[in-house]
Amino acid sequence: MITERSKELFPETCHDYMLANSERLLAFDPSRDFDTWRAEAGAKLRELLGVMPEKVEPNVRIESETDHKTFREIRLVFASEPRADVPCHLLVPKVGDGPFPVVICLQGHSPGMHLSLGRVKTEDERYFLEGGRDFALQAVAEGYAALVMEQRCFGERKDGRPKEIHDPEQLCAHASSLALMLGRTMIGERVWDVSRAIDVLEGFAEIDSEKIGLMGNSGGGTVTYYAACVEPRVKVAMPSCSIARFDESIWPYDHCFCNYIPGILRYFEMEDLSVLIAPRPMVIVAGKKDGIFPEDATRKTFAVIENIYGAAGAPDKCRLVMGDEGHQFYPELGWPAFRELSGW
Repeated sequence: MITERSKELFPETCHDYMLANSERLLAFDPSRDFDTWRAEAGAKLRELLGVMPEKVEPNVRIESETDHKTFREIRLVFASEPRADVPCHLLVPKVGDGPFPVVICLQGHSPGMHLSLGRVKTEDERYFLEGGRDFALQAVAEGYAALVMEQRCFGERKDGRPKEIHDPEQLCAHASSLALMLGRTMIGERVWDVSRAIDVLEGFAEIDSEKIGLMGNSGGGTVTYYAACVEPRVKVAMPSCSIARFDESIWPYDHCFCNYIPGILRYFEMEDLSVLIAPRPMVIVAGKKDGIFPEDATRKTFAVIENIYGAAGAPDKCRLVMGDEGHQFYPELGWPAFRELSGW
């Protein structure tokens, strides 16, 4: 579907014509058998996410442990696949009885995971914290453990090539393009890292591995959504500023390469994928002034998600909370809904 807004912004192209005149082959259809559709959608999404990496022993290395006033911080690194180490920080509350529910926290396009810990390396980075992105500290304040993990292409995992041969402002472009050449996608690789992180969490006695939540903003919200689709051990998902119809969010704007999954619009709009999360709880956080995931598109998307959750027998397990500002996280709205829907 080509919206009036996109027509105003751009002349119609052959791609717009194809989008407007093609059918999503696995779109939600209440007349279809729900379980059959879910199975077909799951198989197709896994195919579209690309060839998954080789699974290896995580080889967890504890690098340091630090006591803070309200939590213990464990710095660790694990292997996700050959030549792919994932740095993490696990925060375990000091108040309350374990094992604790845990929330995996994913930053989006940013300087790195240290922002989830409320830390900045330069004064310019304070901008990110102003948008409520100290996710791990928020989770601990709610009584949960938190795992902060560095996503591919950001922070400690950023492109290490010399500046002479790459643009440092293009955080994900090169790695995402290489993944495509190998039959993979960056979203698929990041989802894989989340699954391997859950493997690691299951080895910590302090963690209740039956209560694993996942949240993130922007690019972190995108990975949250897809990881919840393919990883049943994610018991509650809270994607922020990332859930809106492809044709009104990803389609008309210039996004980072890592957002694109080849062929996905032949089968799905974004809302259709929620069949792979339902009936598990999901809180969708959004901003009324978000310039790239518009409010109207988000509300339309959520209306279909509500119908899908209803068909799954869980109409009360999805929630949309909408902040008054832009592309940021809204902890005062997100966490109460997370607690209510999860029951943790």
